[in-house]
Amino acid sequence: MPIRIGEKWSAMVLICLEHGPRRFTEIRTPLRGITPKVLTETLRALERDGLITRTAYLEIPPRVEYELTPLGRTLLEPIAACRVWAQNHLPQLLKARETYDHRISR
Repeated sequence: MPIRIGEKWSAMVLICLEHGPRRFTEIRTPLRGITPKVLTETLRALERDGLITRTAYLEIPPRVEYELTPLGRTLLEPIAACRVWAQNHLPQLLKARETYDHRISR
């Protein structure tokens, strides 16, 4: 799939990087529930797609930071629009799920 934004963690990782570079643990902490393996895979995929950069500093201990690229920044506005849509339509969405689940359980 060429666009990873629909994946569970991709948009949340991009949002975590909205205000500047962050280290692995600084991304993982607010994303409760993501495993280190899944975060690593997500970061690699986003880097591969040119949405983030990974910078490794030759320091002891080693330091690696992830940052949005200009291309990655272009996704912040559509992600924000999706978040507003979800907030505005959550009651309708939950009602539709409830109706569906009730109909299916019969």
